[in-house]
Amino acid sequence: MIERGSATMETALVLPLVLFVLLACFELASLALTKIELLAAAREGARVAATVADPSRAVAATRAALDEQLSSIATVSVRRPQISGRQASVVVEVRRRLRTPLLDTIAVPIAAKAVMAVEP
Repeated sequence: MIERGSATMETALVLPLVLFVLLACFELASLALTKIELLAAAREGARVAATVADPSRAVAATRAALDEQLSSIATVSVRRPQISGRQASVVVEVRRRLRTPLLDTIAVPIAAKAVMAVEP
């Protein structure tokens, strides 16, 4: 008779843990997608920085490769030497808030960097 109701009790104890793990997986996947998007935008910016002498065009290309929400909060920095063969680099940084309720006050910094040789 002692085991009566133990399945209900075990479910009540394990269910919050399962929900926490599911939410954590969702957040990690969402952060990974953001990282991939930042990396693609940084690559596009590095491509433009390597071929065009004006760094502001590389910043514009990087922002254009991001979606509206990320573009508005992203910090883009471009370093482009004037000497051919040297490395032009683009760094894109963003502080992204988590999407899970109760954790949405936490902002996670995400950055991506891409480099490409400056063309003549």
